[in-house]
Amino acid sequence: MTDKLYIGLDIGGTAVKAGLCGADGELLHLVEGPTETECGRERVLDNIAACARRCVEESPFSWERVAGVGAGIPGQIDAERGVVEFIANLPLTGVRLKDYLESALGRPARISNDANVAALGEAWSGAGRGVSSSVTYTLGTGVGGGIVIGGRVIDGFSGMGGELGHLALVADSEAVRCGCGKTGCLETVSSATGIVRMAREAVGRGVRTSLADAGELTAKAVFDAAKAGDGTALGIVDRAAHYLGKSMALVALIVNPERFIVGGGVAKAGEFLLERVREAFHAHALERARQGVEIVAAELGNNAGVIGAAGLVRDL
Repeated sequence: MTDKLYIGLDIGGTAVKAGLCGADGELLHLVEGPTETECGRERVLDNIAACARRCVEESPFSWERVAGVGAGIPGQIDAERGVVEFIANLPLTGVRLKDYLESALGRPARISNDANVAALGEAWSGAGRGVSSSVTYTLGTGVGGGIVIGGRVIDGFSGMGGELGHLALVADSEAVRCGCGKTGCLETVSSATGIVRMAREAVGRGVRTSLADAGELTAKAVFDAAKAGDGTALGIVDRAAHYLGKSMALVALIVNPERFIVGGGVAKAGEFLLERVREAFHAHALERARQGVEIVAAELGNNAGVIGAAGLVRDL
């Protein structure tokens, strides 16, 4: 079969996206459909398969050219066995998703968690193009992460490879409890949730800041206030950037990637955030570990998941 194509599935709590990609990671066609979580496991699985079929049927390409199907899912995944070990917002815990996709779609399948496939997408055809090693941070409600070496995602022994949001970095005197149950995780300060928490705490303490009049406190509101010169907001941004850069300095000693990629909603702050992250990285990283290393913004946006999921099977 020449000119192979690959299907990527980005499975979320409310919607599933299916993308058809070429061998170079170009997204050729994209569709979206509901997961209908409230209707139970069988309906969700049927909807996932139907979305994959529709992606090909509505494209100018034939099923004969599809070499494989990859899926990214926001949960704890045993990638080797293709099993969803735990997921909070979909009724798929315990499902052998790889086997289901292969049976339903008639093509080889692989699965991984959503942060890993986003990292693979960026490495394949986004901000990681042209380098053999990259580490991607996704800054949203939490902090997701993914490590890609030589085109392969590093899942690790139990699927915990790349869980960068749970690096315990925050000093004990400043640490708060993370959703994982531990204290001091990167996620508690560098995620949108962490940034909003710090802003609310400052307002609650009666600190003089424009954030007190911001109405709904969001990460964007904090960045906007910081850009306008609000000292409290700027301190929050600096703190989030400091720990993000410090985490990269640690990761650089373990993985030594050529490029760090920062994506997610918080990363929309652009260079205002990234220049501070670079400063912290250079302050904390050993000279050899930081030489030539780039810290850049992600490029693929919301399509990183489907492209990366397709990338899971691109060697088939």
